[in-house]
Amino acid sequence: MKESKNKKKLIDKIEIEKIYEPLEAIKLLKECSFVKFNETLDVAINLKMDSSKTEQNIRGILNLPKGSGKTIRVGVMAKGDKAKEANDSGADIVGDDDFAQKITDGQIHFDILIATPDMMPTIGKIGKILGPKGLMPNPKLGTVTQDIKSAVLNAKSGQVQYKNDKAGIVHAGLGKLDFTAEDLLENLRTFYLSIVKAKPDTIKGSFVKKVTIASTMGFGLEINATTLR
Repeated sequence: MKESKNKKKLIDKIEIEKIYEPLEAIKLLKECSFVKFNETLDVAINLKMDSSKTEQNIRGILNLPKGSGKTIRVGVMAKGDKAKEANDSGADIVGDDDFAQKITDGQIHFDILIATPDMMPTIGKIGKILGPKGLMPNPKLGTVTQDIKSAVLNAKSGQVQYKNDKAGIVHAGLGKLDFTAEDLLENLRTFYLSIVKAKPDTIKGSFVKKVTIASTMGFGLEINATTLR
């Protein structure tokens, strides 16, 4: 009973209509976490765009300076020396045609897939499976590369991929709530600035309409994005 009273007191602190300063919002979400697991700090950035126009869509990848706090399972499709390089770098699953067959059979036990360029014809055959899941390797995202070691280490160290959805919103997890508020703020600022920088030339005027942060099970708080610059 006492616990539910404490929860109510914490909920009463939250003003849903208020636009918070980023650090204040992060501290409030940390303080108001009720669940027994370590929640993630999620961000949603509403963008001024028309997602039906290909040239206005954005996607990219970046390393969070303080890491993501998430264990990323990395799959690598490569042969010979490059397969050995992947194993030596800590990839979770490594293979070539046999790996492609596992994917065809529905065995998708990885969060990110990296491939050497010579494997792309094989990957093309399973593109219909990988594409809808957002797992298709892409040279622009650094997941089709000869530098397998760097790609694996980057993926493991707290790299996040992003792309806007049909509503023109970009979502990402920016770390765990047990991170310090300052570390979460640094990740948030890095992510926000990366999105601002990704603004397509065809979009005139302001690009970001609204930035909201929330914990996995918590409330969404709108923040004053101008102070992230």
